[in-house]
Amino acid sequence: MKLIAVFAACLLCYVQSFGQQKNLAEKLGYPKDAKLLIIHADDAGFSHSADSAIMSAYLKGSINSASIMVTCPWFPEIAAFAKNHPEMDWGIHLSLTSEWKNYKWGGVSPSDQIPSLLDKHGYLFASNEEFAASAKVDEAEKEIRAQIEKAKAFGIKISHIDNHMGSILASPALMKMYQRIGREYHLPSLVPVSYLKMVAPKLVAFIDSGAIITDNFIMAYAVTSADKWKNFYNYNLQHLKPGLNELIFHLAFDDNEMRAVAINHPDYGSAWRQQDYDYATSDEFKAQLKSAGVYLVTWGQIKKAVYGD
Repeated sequence: MKLIAVFAACLLCYVQSFGQQKNLAEKLGYPKDAKLLIIHADDAGFSHSADSAIMSAYLKGSINSASIMVTCPWFPEIAAFAKNHPEMDWGIHLSLTSEWKNYKWGGVSPSDQIPSLLDKHGYLFASNEEFAASAKVDEAEKEIRAQIEKAKAFGIKISHIDNHMGSILASPALMKMYQRIGREYHLPSLVPVSYLKMVAPKLVAFIDSGAIITDNFIMAYAVTSADKWKNFYNYNLQHLKPGLNELIFHLAFDDNEMRAVAINHPDYGSAWRQQDYDYATSDEFKAQLKSAGVYLVTWGQIKKAVYGD
């Protein structure tokens, strides 16, 4: 009977403790049902045009997060800005693909150490399909670590990791490796549940039990006319739900460089990125944020709350 009583008391304590666990919003000091929002820019470092637009948007107070492509030629430019602005979120946009027609990059690791990640010309593959058919998990891990270490060597205060083009979703093994590296480096790894359910529902089962779940992942997927560009973002902001939300912009200026990079590639191309910049820096966007009742948060805050550093 004494053993039963002790067991019952322990079970009661466990249940009470479980019931008192704080969700992410509460850990960050917000109400339990708060709508948390990160305003993020992808692809920093991939071109001077993108760097210029991202730096401008940050200085205008339009974004609070960006992730950097360490593999790209303009990485040193954005790395210098990031080093001088450690108060902003700077994630690593882990890049295992190189999608543009006439503008390519390889890996950070020596090519003979990552042969399964490279095409016949020595560049990262152009598509997720080619990457998935060839990539070995150990070589992908080597390259991911090399990208993180290079960013650290440039003095970047890294807030999180995410992935270019979603290539890491090619297999459960890759996804598990990606999350494991995040834990090892004490870096939150973007796990966009809503996106996973749409493009790779089987991978939902491989999300780590302790993962920081991004409940809603807002990113434009289709070209539309400039006069209707705002409609997608306005609708999503008006329908945000409680939890962690991330709004992802692809920012650049529609200039000669960006048009050359994105030739024959309207999706996420030069005009697309200019329209994203125009909306992100607009008064309408600010008004939408205000009316949506969101709490702006950063990956840096989340990193501190979860890992204490």
